[in-house]
Amino acid sequence: MKPAQAVILCGGLGARLGHRTAATPKPLLAVDGSPFLDVLLFEIGRHGIKDVLLLAGFEGEQVARYAASTPIAARFGLDVKVAIEPSPAGTGGALKLAEHLLAPEFLLLNGDSWFDVNLLDLAPAAGPDWLISMRLRGVPDASRYGLVTLDGEQVTSISEKPPSPGPGVINGGVWLARRELVRFLTPKCSMESDVLPDLAAQGRVAGKVCDGYFIDIGVPADLERAQTEVPARRRRPAAFLDRDGVLNVDSGYVGSRERWRWIDGARAAVKRFNDLGWYVFVVTNQSGVARGYYGEEDVEALHRQVFGELADLGAHVDDVRFCPYHTEGTVERYRRESDWRKPGAGMILDLMRHWPVDREASLLIGDSDSDLEAARRAGVSGRLFSGGSLDRFVREQIDPAQAGAP
Repeated sequence: MKPAQAVILCGGLGARLGHRTAATPKPLLAVDGSPFLDVLLFEIGRHGIKDVLLLAGFEGEQVARYAASTPIAARFGLDVKVAIEPSPAGTGGALKLAEHLLAPEFLLLNGDSWFDVNLLDLAPAAGPDWLISMRLRGVPDASRYGLVTLDGEQVTSISEKPPSPGPGVINGGVWLARRELVRFLTPKCSMESDVLPDLAAQGRVAGKVCDGYFIDIGVPADLERAQTEVPARRRRPAAFLDRDGVLNVDSGYVGSRERWRWIDGARAAVKRFNDLGWYVFVVTNQSGVARGYYGEEDVEALHRQVFGELADLGAHVDDVRFCPYHTEGTVERYRRESDWRKPGAGMILDLMRHWPVDREASLLIGDSDSDLEAARRAGVSGRLFSGGSLDRFVREQIDPAQAGAP
């Protein structure tokens, strides 16, 4: 289920980075030429979360200026607010100070790390008493982090940093939290050392180990590593999905929710691609607009509604392109040829201009020869779906070991 809000902890001093953070907050350090926070906001935005709160401390005015000017906010329609602590309060203290700004349930992220996981699939499978649900990562050297132990999805302990290097399971800095958490906080406290160990002992912390890409830019070597690894990781495979006949039953010119019927397994297939770390795009001919059956605004409203329903399953569509044009249209403004209309490749190519897509690893799933021809023209592998369960079809087409999974 989609969290109503994303909160990012931006207040650390970044002492281990030396001169690099002498006058710059760690989350604003450049990675591949842009502030590291751009990576987190991009991920939040593409998952459809609009309300963002940055909890700033050191050089907080720089964070405020960033929030007011980042193009990522405009791209995804984000409402980015900043709360600046008047004096260092720790990660828990910063959250307590911002209690009046918190949603009842919110995504909580560390501002100096990126854990590439599905941000809409963080709630634990069972147990009503949780206050925090964490995504955990196994790492070859856990000496920089506290160690986490699990019993199923129950976090049983969170301990201090181990005395020597070695493998372990760590907190990945991606949490789903309930606002009731604040009553366990004090005005100056650390979530990691003062709060989470006690909550884990009380059975109030859930967790799940994921193997998504993880990087923490808190030391010079990892900040340098991020310069090449982060842009490479953001270049993802994409699933380009036809709409009518692939996601919904093609009953002819579907322009309203009343006429939409999900194909069996379609929602699960979208989530499968999300969990693998792929972008999911919808590319659909909609000549019903040119024929006057419905308007572009009706198509957009339908997409907002049906693709919004995916959040209940922890799934999402990253972006949509549709072609309203047809040479036999009855509406003058839409009666023309367009390279967006499949078998033209225009919609696919436009998405690849706006998103960092790994073309060679991507695929298109369609139900007609024109879909496959559009894929060929775009240089993308095409797969013909002839009915049945879309999720089963995707499982048969994709080998997770070779699919770019996180």
